[in-house]
Amino acid sequence: MDLQRALALLATVQSQVPPIETSIQSSVHRLGVLLAQTPDALQEELSATAPIPAPPPEVQVGLPSDLLLRRPDVLRAERQLASETARIGQVKADLFPKFFLTGSAGLASISTSDFFSPTSRLWSIGPTVQWRVFDAGRVRASLRAQTAIQDQASLTYEQVVLTSLEDVENALVAYAKEQEHRRLLERAVTANAKAVDLANQLYTKGLGKYLSLLDAQRALYASQDELVRSDRAVTVNLIALYKALGGGLETDQSQPLAATGLGKPDAALEQARQSP
Repeated sequence: MDLQRALALLATVQSQVPPIETSIQSSVHRLGVLLAQTPDALQEELSATAPIPAPPPEVQVGLPSDLLLRRPDVLRAERQLASETARIGQVKADLFPKFFLTGSAGLASISTSDFFSPTSRLWSIGPTVQWRVFDAGRVRASLRAQTAIQDQASLTYEQVVLTSLEDVENALVAYAKEQEHRRLLERAVTANAKAVDLANQLYTKGLGKYLSLLDAQRALYASQDELVRSDRAVTVNLIALYKALGGGLETDQSQPLAATGLGKPDAALEQARQSP
């Protein structure tokens, strides 16, 4: 009975390996295609096993509010707002007369017979004025419409900035809390390892049942598996933080991430509004 239970536990653990290997191979193939290469182009490079790189306990970066302007969505919204604002000036210019310092030449005649004669030639030189005075109502309507479009672009820009701040705040919380989760899992693994050792001693001396040892081993395996998953989650959350900040961060050891005042979206939004 004890042997069969041990074999069942071993087979259960081994059965989880093929799906993990499938996921690994799919990721390798996906990376190769994303790099415009064949699916197996990175197979040799990524086949070597290695531990997950340990991320820093704290991300020491300078984080001014305008760092979010690196994000493509924020840049797009900001340029769209600038474009719609410039169009207001273009429409408003139609309300005023336009002056041209040009000349003109041509032919004019009341009869086709002398159209090409020298007497049909005409020319003029000097300033001219063009004014859409009779289209003033239409121009003002276009101006109101363009102003509404600019207001919509402004609201869209504010929404994108607020969303980017939300992404950063969520990434910061996820990264910090996952590290705390990992520390607790390390304690659980240590405690379960001691429990397995004690259960094994009791079973060896005939003072305990193998079922107790088996349960202790299962608990140890479960906590170890969760610890590995947490290691992965910490790294993924760090990558998500870099992405939320637009990437390309520069290390600044003099200013910790928690002291950057990112939790003040009003100030960050105001700074973003004042940016060129």
